[in-house]
Amino acid sequence: MRFQYREFEEEGHHLHELVDDESGFRLVVDRLGAEMISIAQRQADGSWKGYLYRDGLVMPPASGWKNHATVMGYFIHRLKNEQTSYEGDVIRGGTHSFLRHKTFTVSEASIGQRGTLSFQLGSTEIKPEEYPRKVDFRIDYTLLDNEVEVVFGFHNREADRPAHVSFGLHPGFAVSSVDQARVILPRGSYRRYLAPGNFLSGEVVEFESDGSHFPMKPFELPDTFLIEPLEVDEPVVRLRDLVTAREVEIDLSDVPYFALWSDLNPFVCVEPCWGLPDRQQQEPFEKKIGIQVIPPGGALARRCAFRFHG
Repeated sequence: MRFQYREFEEEGHHLHELVDDESGFRLVVDRLGAEMISIAQRQADGSWKGYLYRDGLVMPPASGWKNHATVMGYFIHRLKNEQTSYEGDVIRGGTHSFLRHKTFTVSEASIGQRGTLSFQLGSTEIKPEEYPRKVDFRIDYTLLDNEVEVVFGFHNREADRPAHVSFGLHPGFAVSSVDQARVILPRGSYRRYLAPGNFLSGEVVEFESDGSHFPMKPFELPDTFLIEPLEVDEPVVRLRDLVTAREVEIDLSDVPYFALWSDLNPFVCVEPCWGLPDRQQQEPFEKKIGIQVIPPGGALARRCAFRFHG
């Protein structure tokens, strides 16, 4: 059998591991937040070489960013003063919303031509102040060769009204140092949304890429770059480590926005986003930029993928 699957406990965390014996890649997901904590390749000596920051470590560091690949939703980034109004209902929540704090149910571990781990969270497990609509959530992680595909799925159980959501993934990819990391943007035109203090100012800057690396300065990364591709040659952003020659391809063909961020520890986040943070002058939740709409009784599915080299 090509894929091996197991469940195990480590430091109080319930983990699910999928290994592709042909490619030598593994994926480990924590039921807490349905968060990937390891994407790694087996080395000749049997050890694992990880692609995520602090790959495989479940205990938080003493300082700095404490996650690996946060699942964000049903809003992303931040709400102004940690609350907002959604058609008369109040939503309260901190950074990246509530999914990261929920313990998910494992709905499926499918092993065939591809290996898939599926995690779900029912609407009954979501408090009304976290999100006032009845919307179920499912996330699928599929491993094949050197690629991990992520599919976000929502089911609106409201029979007579639409549901609005924004969501995304916040993976931190390990690099030798931020100074030696390069984000390669495909040739084309882009729009950057400025967000001083983590809230949109309303100012945007349009720019062109000639297909070389994005000229970000490391000290700018903690402020987050929020970017919308407009017309590009291909929907793939690359993160390259000049020291190790390792590279991650981020497939954004189904993704309207992405974010670049780091706290200057040895990682860079390239975050697929379906939506943007609040404005400094807060708008209603249903009017947020990039908000996704699920029709009454309907479903919404969106994907991204990551390919690993070196």
